[in-house]
Amino acid sequence: MLGGMSVEVRSCTSEEELVEAFRTVEVAFGEEPSEADIERSKKTMPVDRALVAVEDGRFVGVAAAWPFSMTVPGGELPCPGVTWVGVLPTHRRRGVLTAMMRFQLDDIHARGEPLAALWASESLIYGRFGYGIAAPVHELDAVKSRFAFRDDPGPVGSLRMVTREEAAELVPPVYERIRAQRGGMLSRSTTWWWESRLYVGPGPPGTGQRFFVVYEQDGEPEGYAFYRLRNKWENGTPQGSVMVVEALGATPTATRELWRFLFGIDLTERVESNIVDPASGLWLGVADPRRLGIKLGDGVWLRLVDVEAALAARSWASDDSLVLEVRDAFCPWNEGRYRTGEGRVDAEPDLVLSAADLASAYLGGVDVFALAAAGRVEERTSGAVARADALFRTSLPPFCPEVF
Repeated sequence: MLGGMSVEVRSCTSEEELVEAFRTVEVAFGEEPSEADIERSKKTMPVDRALVAVEDGRFVGVAAAWPFSMTVPGGELPCPGVTWVGVLPTHRRRGVLTAMMRFQLDDIHARGEPLAALWASESLIYGRFGYGIAAPVHELDAVKSRFAFRDDPGPVGSLRMVTREEAAELVPPVYERIRAQRGGMLSRSTTWWWESRLYVGPGPPGTGQRFFVVYEQDGEPEGYAFYRLRNKWENGTPQGSVMVVEALGATPTATRELWRFLFGIDLTERVESNIVDPASGLWLGVADPRRLGIKLGDGVWLRLVDVEAALAARSWASDDSLVLEVRDAFCPWNEGRYRTGEGRVDAEPDLVLSAADLASAYLGGVDVFALAAAGRVEERTSGAVARADALFRTSLPPFCPEVF
């Protein structure tokens, strides 16, 4: 019983139930799915990874997870991408979401998947289930006319527009080169490429088709960009925007030249993106950084479903080690003390923190110093915060270039 309701949480058992689950979560967000969206969901979401809350035979809540893996410092781990989370307006604030999160994390743990990740529709929700901000991103809303690089060396290499089919051949190897070096980036199956990143169906209202551009040096692909145009004309003058879907370079030069291209597209006044790599150097590389309209977004939230397995898979930035006492009321199997690089121990802790705050530090995206300043870490041994900050540090911040 949940809030006076008789509600069962379970996995979907058929493709028909999967489609009904997708329709239900769209209703929860005030939307209606197109037939194209339904077909894409059938191709990308395994039936048994979609969970439903059922009352009197009707779906009243949904939570699902795509079967990704994620790059972590020094390796890669299974990391389902939590998505399709919603409860019908008639059943909110009665424990349905908590019951689904309980079922889902138990299921992920039983599958032996050490991590889970999500993009939060509302940032207030997921901390109580042990998720922590792990890979912040930059958001861009730039005035194009004021764009110029500092000490610009001039264009290098070449760019060309490619078809969807050409992009499917040229782009995934570049992505994999980048992903191998960046915590937070997710695996992409061939199906995922076709149905998500190379999707050419309708975009946000007012936008046109998705375009694909490849950057090359010496004939070899080194980067790529996907974008749409939002056309807008007033008094006979263009005031539209370049809507950047994804722009990734395998080298700093490739990254710079992709942004040069995107800011050079005619008949537009702005360049916008909800997800910009914080390591791209864009903010520091331009003459007028204020005109980029950069904001900080919370990006991917991470959950350590199995703390011991997650810590064992991670490499460390120094030979030092610390004992961490982890508190995790929602997943009590994680409660305990762990020595970095070793596993569970029976020893006095150097630091005490929650599983959510450990998740924030895990990929190197949130400084342990910042967590301590926010009162999120208890230092039991003098100097432990500084030592932990050095241990968790990575050469590049984590980055996830897509909302899922």
